[in-house]
Amino acid sequence: MPSTFFGLNIAYTGLLAANAAQNTTANNIANAETLGYSRQRVNQQAANALRVFQTYGCAGAGVETLAIEQIRDEFYDFRYWNNNTKVGEYSQKQYYMTMIEDYFDDSALSPGFKTIFDQMMIGGLEELMKNPSLATTKSQFVGLASSLATYFNNLAGNMEKLQKDVNQEIKLKVDELNTVAAEIATLNKQINTIELAGGRANELRDRRALLIDQLSQIVDVEVSEIPVQDTNNPDRITGANRFMIKIAGGQVLVDGNEYNRLKCVARESYEKVHQTDVDGLYDVYWENGQKFSLYNASMGGALRGLIELRDGNNNENFNGLITDVGTANNGANDTVTIKVGKAYLQDLNKLNLASKGIINLGNQEFYYDSWEYTISYDDNGDPVYSYTFTLSSDHELNPRRLTNDRVGKMANVGTALDYQGIPYYMSQMNEWLRTFSQKLNDILTSGFTNDGSQGIPLFSANHATDNEQFDFPDELRYDWYYGKTRDEVKEVLKQKYYDQYYNDQYLTFYEQIYNTDYTNDYNANYKDPEQAAIDALAAQLKKQDASLSDTDAETKAKEQLTAEAKQAADQAACDAIAAKAAEKMDDTVLAQIDADADAAAEAELSSGVFTVKSNDDSYFRMTAMNFAILAAMDLDPSRLANRYIKGDGVEQNDLLEDLRRLATDKTKMSFRGCSASEFLQCVLADVALNAQRAEIFYKNYTDISGTIDIRRMSISGVDEDEEAVNLVKYQHGYNLACQMIQTLSEMYDRLILQTGV
Repeated sequence: MPSTFFGLNIAYTGLLAANAAQNTTANNIANAETLGYSRQRVNQQAANALRVFQTYGCAGAGVETLAIEQIRDEFYDFRYWNNNTKVGEYSQKQYYMTMIEDYFDDSALSPGFKTIFDQMMIGGLEELMKNPSLATTKSQFVGLASSLATYFNNLAGNMEKLQKDVNQEIKLKVDELNTVAAEIATLNKQINTIELAGGRANELRDRRALLIDQLSQIVDVEVSEIPVQDTNNPDRITGANRFMIKIAGGQVLVDGNEYNRLKCVARESYEKVHQTDVDGLYDVYWENGQKFSLYNASMGGALRGLIELRDGNNNENFNGLITDVGTANNGANDTVTIKVGKAYLQDLNKLNLASKGIINLGNQEFYYDSWEYTISYDDNGDPVYSYTFTLSSDHELNPRRLTNDRVGKMANVGTALDYQGIPYYMSQMNEWLRTFSQKLNDILTSGFTNDGSQGIPLFSANHATDNEQFDFPDELRYDWYYGKTRDEVKEVLKQKYYDQYYNDQYLTFYEQIYNTDYTNDYNANYKDPEQAAIDALAAQLKKQDASLSDTDAETKAKEQLTAEAKQAADQAACDAIAAKAAEKMDDTVLAQIDADADAAAEAELSSGVFTVKSNDDSYFRMTAMNFAILAAMDLDPSRLANRYIKGDGVEQNDLLEDLRRLATDKTKMSFRGCSASEFLQCVLADVALNAQRAEIFYKNYTDISGTIDIRRMSISGVDEDEEAVNLVKYQHGYNLACQMIQTLSEMYDRLILQTGV
């Protein structure tokens, strides 16, 4: 049978259990506002009963307090961490895309592209067309063009600064990640130390979960906790656990009380990926030297958002098929030729490839010093586009030589990121500037100034290291070749020969004809072109209203005659004179001109290839950052051409009319299927879409995160009302246990002191 004092022991266990429950309740109440705290409860069970070998069986032995456990549902933790990764990603995109949207803003308070472009191509040109011979109007137009250059310079400068800021934030996030990982590893050790002794480290586990909340916003996390087994006795529960955190698609960050540290390493100037990248962009490595996969498709969190903003190229990285390997510089350098098929690689206006960098050839990385772009033609005369990279001869950079086994494999520079980040917008600006500058400069250089001098370009680009500007010679004009068959290119080259012949020889002959044989004929048949148009319109008005006198009809015609009609009449007269001049030329001379043009074009195509090197003075070297007005034009705006025919009057503005059409006519210039003036609509549509998408997703994921957290806190959070009820309940239990002890104490007094037992 049980001991006489067995009842006192039972009451004592109840007293201890109630006291533990009261203390736990007090702890919950004290931490009601503590971030990350999970409410705790006392886990109790009836103590093992004693066998008393009586008819009633066993005697209860009181209560046992097994553990103080935290109330937490790991399912909601995992859901919260997965969703928090998206919150971190889109919070970065939402913040920085809003900034980019502000950079492209065009409003009264912040004049942007549309305002500045219209001032130049509409307002400035209209004034210039009214007075094409005035130095002041030309100076005004050049000044407006300079404003356009300044706009792009400032915009590119802002984008570069933004890329630097994003790059620096990547480093801050990596440092934060290291700090969190180190603390989690320390907590793992402390938790195992406590739990190996049989306890439960609730507060430490809460702290660890809170750190994982923080970590999940930086990068995606995969958490696992595996019990540690005793190899000698697998059935024994050791109490220790192996806690692991993997990030970025399975890369181990924390393993027990050990963690892998990350470090940021700035790229050298010869390690750029994009032409527009700023110096010193960070690559991330593990402390053991292994490269951390920043571009892993599984990576999430703020790091993913920042990487896509910094390096996002809309999947437009350099890639192609290796077709040949060779050597250069007497065998000192290896070379590799790569055939490309993507439009953004075939057109150098769209290209955003660094002049020096790292190229991956069949999954082997090599440093290259330069590259050259080549257009050749197949047997059908269709263009074939390729790049030849010259690899560095520095054995520290390229410890192994290139071998023929690379042929047939894929090559790429950088990574294709399906996001429109800073490199994408820089590339869009560069493409528009290069295309627009080529078209506008071609018009100007094909005409003449007031004094009959050949026109010069308006736009150029500044060297980065000196005060010089790029020349952009005709032999490097890749836009004459891109997208054309061999026969089409030949016609372009022939036309260039015709233009040159006309300027050098035919024009002189034309002027002789004009000044002698056809002066009288012109006056007799065409009169003054403007007067002829007025006479024609006056006759039409008199037919409509017979009451009009000749004088009134002519006055009304002068009022209604448009500038376009005047110009059309003048052009008709010039065309007629040109036709007369052509009649005077001997057919043999015309045939010889055509033969010379054909021979000149064939000579240029004799090699079968057209090549531009990365360091040539081609329009590829023009970027939004170095875009500028040609220094000679800036010094002397009178050199701005305004007419096509040297012998025309100084007020002729037919060339300026072509400039005006360049802004709105898609046949003159097309950018993404739109006209030149619609650049902002195209790019701002991308910016606005990405900004709106980031805003929507950030709000949605934040709302989901809040919902999950509410559900999580409904389980693990402290309910003050519930704890108040528990406090009363456990106090009542404690009082009852005390009363039981008091009752038993009185019984023992009577039994011992009064009966003498």
